[in-house]
Formats: sequence, structure tokens, C-alpha cells
Amino acid sequence: MRISNIPYRTATLALCAALAACSTLQPVPYSGVASSSKLRMNQRDTTGRMPYEYKANVNWAKYTAFIIDPVVVYNGPDSQFEKISDEDKENLAQYMQAEFADKLSKRFRNSVVPGNETLRVKLTLTGAKANTNVLNTMMHFDLLGGPYNAVQAVRNKEGMMSGSVSFAVEIYDSSTNALLGAYVAKQYPNAWNLPAGMGSMAAAEVGVQKGAEQLVAYLR
Repeated sequence: MRISNIPYRTATLALCAALAACSTLQPVPYSGVASSSKLRMNQRDTTGRMPYEYKANVNWAKYTAFIIDPVVVYNGPDSQFEKISDEDKENLAQYMQAEFADKLSKRFRNSVVPGNETLRVKLTLTGAKANTNVLNTMMHFDLLGGPYNAVQAVRNKEGMMSGSVSFAVEIYDSSTNALLGAYVAKQYPNAWNLPAGMGSMAAAEVGVQKGAEQLVAYLR
């Protein structure tokens, strides 16, 4: 005789609904970030990945080099770290430093000397969420979690129980210290990216990779 799994499915559905509601935390114009007062809602963003932005009228093509400041781990009251240890914060900040420098170096020359053709990039790690390891993987295959993540993947939205990273980017002219552009962002893997769900910080690291690509695209 086949044992009904309706109670299990019902419980899973309730869990899915609750966790989906918890996964929608969006970045804010973090009050402790220097450019916060200039940030405005980004009306062009339909994904939620760059909800706030400031952009001066800049010809990015005039810049040929960049300086990247050490990544700052934000500790303001509006930070969005969800059960992330101080060690994981520091490790993620170091990973962010290396990944952003690597992606930027494919377009600009890496420099340590200010100049009128050199950008200064300041990155602030403002939030992160770890994967819910076992349950995250299960939800990709579960009859309820699977369809939910499939839909989220098509919509380019956050997967259920998946990790993420939030950060602020500020871009200055290194010779004048004028603010040229700034934004806050939230990045995460595609909801159907199974490898990104296998380690507690794997999804956040994929988010950092996407964030570095996002910055390069922003500077075009």
C-alpha cells in the first residue's frame, strides 16, 4: 500500500511560503555609506539587483586605469548580514577585493597612483546571507521547491533558501575626488544553479562574481 505524502507536501509548502517571504530583503541606501544622500531609486532596474543609484554625466572612455581601495565591511545599524560570522565577513571581503580587481583589470590598468585618467573604486560589503545547505539542495529537487526555483530562474530572481551578497559601490575621479557614480546592489546565483547551493558561502561568492561583472558593465 502506498503511504500518502500529503502531510509532508503540505508542511513543505508552508515552509516554502515562509522562506520565500524571508528571502526578499532588499538593499537600502545605507546611512553610513558616504554617497548615501545622493542615491535615488533606480527606475531602470527591474530585477532588484541595483535598486539605488547615482550617476554623474561621465565619459567613462576617458579613464584608462583604476585604484581599488580595500573592501570595507559595513557595521552600520542598517547592515544586512544574516547569521554571518565575522570570519566569513572578512573572507568574503577579501574574495570581493580580488574578484573586482581581476574583472576591472580586463578593461583598465591597475594602478596605485592617482591621476586624471584614473578611477578610484570604493567597495563596501553591506550584507550577506549563507545558503541553508541541505534544505537548499533539497528544494531544487522537491516537487514544490523545484517548480518555485524554476520560475525564479526564468524571472532572474532569488532562489529559495539560497545565499546572496549586498554591497555598495562608489566611483571617484582619483585626481579630484569627485563622485562620478555610486549604487547599492544585491547579487545571487541563478535559482537553478546547483553548485552554488553546495557550500554555506558558495552563493554569496557567485554573487560577488556577478557583482564584479555588473561594475564593468556599469562603466561602459
